Amino acid sequence: MLVISKIKPFFLSSFLISSIAFSQVHNVSEGYQKPTDPLVVQNLEQWQDMKFGLFMHWGTYSQWGIVESWSLCPEDESWTQRKPEHGKSYYEYVKNYENLQTTFNPTQFNPQKWADAVKKAGMKYVVFTTKHHDGFAMFDTRQSDYKITSSKTPFSKNPKSDVTKEIFNTFRKEGFKIGAYFSKPDWHSDDYWWSYFPPKDRNVNYDPRKYPERWENFKKFTFNQLNEITSRYGKIDILWLDGGWVRPFHTIDQKVEWQRTIKVEQDIDMDKIGTMARKNQPGIIIVDRTVPGKWENYVTPEQAVPEHALSIPWESCITMGDSFSYVPNDNYKTSQKIIETLVKIISRGGNYLMNIAPGPNGDYDAIVYERLQQISGWMEKNQSAVFATRSIAPYHDGNFYYTQSKDGKTVNIFHLDEKTNYESPSTLSFTIPDHFKPKSLKVLGLSKKIQWKKSGNSIEINLPKERSQLKYSTVIQIVQ
Repeated sequence: MLVISKIKPFFLSSFLISSIAFSQVHNVSEGYQKPTDPLVVQNLEQWQDMKFGLFMHWGTYSQWGIVESWSLCPEDESWTQRKPEHGKSYYEYVKNYENLQTTFNPTQFNPQKWADAVKKAGMKYVVFTTKHHDGFAMFDTRQSDYKITSSKTPFSKNPKSDVTKEIFNTFRKEGFKIGAYFSKPDWHSDDYWWSYFPPKDRNVNYDPRKYPERWENFKKFTFNQLNEITSRYGKIDILWLDGGWVRPFHTIDQKVEWQRTIKVEQDIDMDKIGTMARKNQPGIIIVDRTVPGKWENYVTPEQAVPEHALSIPWESCITMGDSFSYVPNDNYKTSQKIIETLVKIISRGGNYLMNIAPGPNGDYDAIVYERLQQISGWMEKNQSAVFATRSIAPYHDGNFYYTQSKDGKTVNIFHLDEKTNYESPSTLSFTIPDHFKPKSLKVLGLSKKIQWKKSGNSIEINLPKERSQLKYSTVIQIVQ
């Protein structure tokens, strides 16, 4: 993930910030350009219907249980600190980190188990880290031997060694949209962090204008890897590009602190990449994070939820635990917290991309499956208020959050309380949108007829004793 030290307001919104270890919130670029390609517009509309997706950060770093890639970056930040047992000097650390390739053997890898669990929990698309900033490819690239399918990697002998292929094929078969995360910077590439110079920070460690041939080699390398992903791995619906410091110099937003650290031109030719990706995958959504323009088809607040509804496509990527990568004994969020976050996001018109990190053995922690099972029970009863919905004013009013069906005939009102254990009250009073004329009302998950009365724009409902069955929220569905 792209981490920054401070947050800036964007559009009409500021962020609700979670308490997150190992990462900090991600700003959202200004200047959104609506796609004009009809296939992209259609894909984006379908993606907005899906609401809930799975993000997975996975790589050799899971063996050390550390934050993904970032400890290689020579920046003095709390979340990039290196553990002394992994190397006394920076260069010893890098050598030991890269040697993790020689011990990576996640023999419990079973993507069908993941797909089954997250599908029941309501997730409908997946974004997987094909390559993070450290440059280790979790796919069978022909451009580098620093990859999971290399003979240097023990797991290469496994018939499922091309984990990107296995994940994409498995999830696609289950009806998921497929997203390929890819890091534009590559800290293993000698054409990005040239060994002639020491790396100084996250950026390229030489001036591409002074050494244009080296930068051209890096551009070709990146283009070729993205060509592989978009041409050899079946249908890809989303290309999710991270590492927003690799960008044309003129696109830097001086109001954003981390972008001010970019001192050199790092134009990777997104027009060439995007055109190639769309040729290989017509209609693919491209997310060039934080670089405004035609290749940022939706925006991606990280570890945070906008306080207000946004009028453009957006997705909050938020961890189930504290970390994007696997950390032993991570602090996983409760099911109630996850559902509350989902409700807040969809009421403001966004998607929730929840990150779950596989461990070095190739599986999730057992507690993850418990959480997913609990979410499944809620989703089974309330999915009609979640999927294929859009935001509607007043969006959020006190403890009530609103969505509407795409045809505008149904309004869904979620009541949250954010206590440790949700208890549905006997009476609920809430406002309804202007000009909405309710004809019928029900509470999802309850079979009994609900007593209700309308006064102006307000509705009061009385809930039966069986309301004690409701977990995490009360969801009221009104049809006009």
